[in-house]
Amino acid sequence: MSTGPGDGIVSTLVGFARTLRAAGVDAGPDRLQAMVCALAELDAGSRSDTYWAGRTTLCAGPDDVERYDRAFEAWFGGEEPARLRPRTVVRVPREAAVPATAQQGDDAAGDPSKAATASEQEILRHRDVARLTEPERAELRRMLALLQGPAPTRVSRRLRPAARGPLDQRRTVRAMLERGGEPARLRRHRRSDRPRRLVLLVDVSGSMAPYADTLLRFAHAATTRRPGTEVFTLGTRLTRVTRELADRTPDGALAAVSASVADWSGGTRLGADLKEFLDRYGQRGTARGAVVVVASDGWERGDTGLLGEQMARLHRLAWRVVWVNPHKGRAGYEPLTAGMAAALPHVDDFVSGHSFAAYEELSAALTGSGRHRA
Repeated sequence: MSTGPGDGIVSTLVGFARTLRAAGVDAGPDRLQAMVCALAELDAGSRSDTYWAGRTTLCAGPDDVERYDRAFEAWFGGEEPARLRPRTVVRVPREAAVPATAQQGDDAAGDPSKAATASEQEILRHRDVARLTEPERAELRRMLALLQGPAPTRVSRRLRPAARGPLDQRRTVRAMLERGGEPARLRRHRRSDRPRRLVLLVDVSGSMAPYADTLLRFAHAATTRRPGTEVFTLGTRLTRVTRELADRTPDGALAAVSASVADWSGGTRLGADLKEFLDRYGQRGTARGAVVVVASDGWERGDTGLLGEQMARLHRLAWRVVWVNPHKGRAGYEPLTAGMAAALPHVDDFVSGHSFAAYEELSAALTGSGRHRA
């Protein structure tokens, strides 16, 4: 009689099921139990057996397969399941889970076993990226790799065959000629939809250093899933890093970006960098009809008047302009810096970028319909 998987394997599978649910797969307790029973009859140390046991029991239909594959690669990372590193445990401070009235008393404060805890993943979603520990950063990177939203589309000039739409006279006449002039079924066509280009301008100056790594990982995820995405870094100069982010592995892509960006953690010249971007790339087509994301805290050392002029120019070219400021997530924040005051009148969405929940909000803003001012 076969024995079930050990406690370490079950703990790993529970974490994997949570990752699947975060990716949109309905991997509930019943499906997880079915996977555990399946692995009891297979080799839990085999990557192939683990993959197929999970795909057979956790996927409800064909739409779940792609998300399952991405989650499997992100969670298991190419290692055998029996040798997986343990699931990251996020230690929750007492203040985050216990009401103030329950924190009174020295005995209770000194006993960690009495501290109540909430969902680790839910707490991690709202924690500031700059204050995460290294294990928490690793968990955040896995969550970012699974973050995906539908790309905004635009109507193409090209026509394609369709069941409904305007009459395609050429195809209809051609079909009649093929039948010797006999009547044929009317052919129709319509304009096809094409995804809009996504352009990300990431500030890598000293004031943005705690958030630059996470922003670039978000950019890498967008680059691998949305063909035609362009990524630039802003600082004392403009640097195009689209080619460096083409590496399939996030760590390899970030290493290539770090080697190519010479002004990392330096100053900020947003106005001059935006002007260079528009002169060299944006005006020639990169920003035309695109969704442009500017990730910066707005600390401008140069001319704020120039920044305002270039933001107005960018707004006229782009379909949507989104500004990401990590400081917006702090309580009581107001955009009082001269750079933010100059840029905001030309921004369609103003979102924060300090946590995973903020990146979910950013993904929703990238797919919003129509323009609306921040």
